[in-house]
Amino acid sequence: MPEDDRDRGPNEWAPDHGGRGSDLGPRGLGAGRSDSGDLVGNAIKYTPSGGRIAIRVRTVADWGVCEIADNGRGMSAEVLHRAFELFYQEERSPDRSRGGLGIGLTLVRQLVELHGGSVEASSEGEGRGSRFTIRLPLSVPDARTEPAVGARPAEGGRWRILLVEDNADARQMLQMLLTLAGHEVDSAPDGVTGLEKAAANSPDIVLIDLGLPGLDGYEVARRLRAGGRSDLGLIALTGYGQPNDRQAALAAGFDVHVVKPVDPSNLSAVIASVRRQRQPQNPRLRE
Repeated sequence: MPEDDRDRGPNEWAPDHGGRGSDLGPRGLGAGRSDSGDLVGNAIKYTPSGGRIAIRVRTVADWGVCEIADNGRGMSAEVLHRAFELFYQEERSPDRSRGGLGIGLTLVRQLVELHGGSVEASSEGEGRGSRFTIRLPLSVPDARTEPAVGARPAEGGRWRILLVEDNADARQMLQMLLTLAGHEVDSAPDGVTGLEKAAANSPDIVLIDLGLPGLDGYEVARRLRAGGRSDLGLIALTGYGQPNDRQAALAAGFDVHVVKPVDPSNLSAVIASVRRQRQPQNPRLRE
């Protein structure tokens, strides 16, 4: 497709890891601002001081295109192939000084696809920099006739969900994915807060990390079950998947035991299954 003359041209600067970095970002892509901001942050993280980062925003036919390129560490073929996988991380130094949970790029892709766009990554190899390209439609489809990609009702209905997870990155990722699936989602960073929110808000489903500090996930489940709500669905989230782990979770009162990393589509199916099992005579299904 031919480009038109509305090319803003590349903006380029050298990252300074001693400061906040640059506020430079694409303007005119609307919903893509936060996504491109995440990619710029990623470029800053993996480009050494003195390197170069370039941002180019242009229109191609009916699409807005934003490219973020750097001359930093780059990606091997394997890393490039798996860059957008949930929780995937390249091997890093033992202190993991620049590592998170491998969540950021997954969120970028989910948000871009929600708005009918796409995101791609390319690299010529390790030490040769990376390029990320976001494409978003310039016009928004009429919501009355063509819903946005990803804005479909959640499988099995929309539910009030409480997520109890102490890791901030994992909590943010799951809360966003469940919200994008159409659920009403609240979260808590620990077991005590989770119990308080469950008592105050009467969720339909509670997702609980078993490895919570202090009051662990097993005890949270036991106390929720002691409350007597037969319609409450409890889903255990854990990094351990041995048969005895599953048995311990079920004994504590969980309906199902889900091993991390959590696949979003699988989690939606699990939630729908638990609701079918626990659904009361007058379910609080959100239309």
